[in-house]
Amino acid sequence: MTPTPRPRFGIMTAPMQVTYDDVLRVWREADAIPEIEHAWLFDHLMPIAGDPDGPILEGWTLLAALAAQTRRLRLGLLVTSNRFRPPAMLAKIATTVDVVSGGRLDFGIGVGSRPNPPEARREYPAHGLPFQDTADAVESLAEACALIRRLWTEPAPFDFHGTQHRLTGAFANPKPVQRPHPPILVGGRSAATLRVVAEHADAWNIPGGDIADAVRRSALLDRACAEIGRDPATITRSMHLPVSYDRPDSTRDAIAEALDAGFRHLVLGLPAPYPVGVARWVTDEVIGAVV
Repeated sequence: MTPTPRPRFGIMTAPMQVTYDDVLRVWREADAIPEIEHAWLFDHLMPIAGDPDGPILEGWTLLAALAAQTRRLRLGLLVTSNRFRPPAMLAKIATTVDVVSGGRLDFGIGVGSRPNPPEARREYPAHGLPFQDTADAVESLAEACALIRRLWTEPAPFDFHGTQHRLTGAFANPKPVQRPHPPILVGGRSAATLRVVAEHADAWNIPGGDIADAVRRSALLDRACAEIGRDPATITRSMHLPVSYDRPDSTRDAIAEALDAGFRHLVLGLPAPYPVGVARWVTDEVIGAVV
């Protein structure tokens, strides 16, 4: 019988309504706490909560800076919007972060913002970015995952003629530090996205909040794996859970539910403003209380 993997805890600091120094302080503190194994940003270009005109930092640029300022944490974006950047460019950006971090990147990617909430949808016209319909966007994600893996691993230039992406003489040098490539985490919940997870991902992430739905989606992923002959146990189940500073018991309860449902990779979302010593607090009051 295969033993149950131990839970792995991380934090997420959404880089909106905060400064670089705010985020850096939390990540440096977390980097010194072994119980916190991974840290994440998100990928939005305009705030999706709080002041709609407030500050927000671009995710991959900030991730590179934090990679240079930390030594142990695995790190990534939860998750990159595939709608924002061409996949070959994204592969190059991600490789650079993996190199800067010494091989600590977890590559998170998803379709991109759903039509709702409108706070997320507005960033596309505001930046001159097209917003594909859902079917095209999911197909684009699948092609992007295939392209990025090839750019990370293939030793010679290649052409790619997909429906959504077309490359001629595609090649990437250097390759990522991690071999064969950084772990690929795909975020999303639709049946179509779960088929992309089954085909391409090492890990799957879903937001918490409705554990019954998460269990149903996990079963859908199992079926998608069975359809292509993949062992579903080879895909790590990951969940993002918001932290309550006022009611840590509710966060602990949500973690216990997630663990019981088979989600062993847990990302604890820290609301801003970040209290002094927040990484140590979440370790002692939340993580330490459930493991």
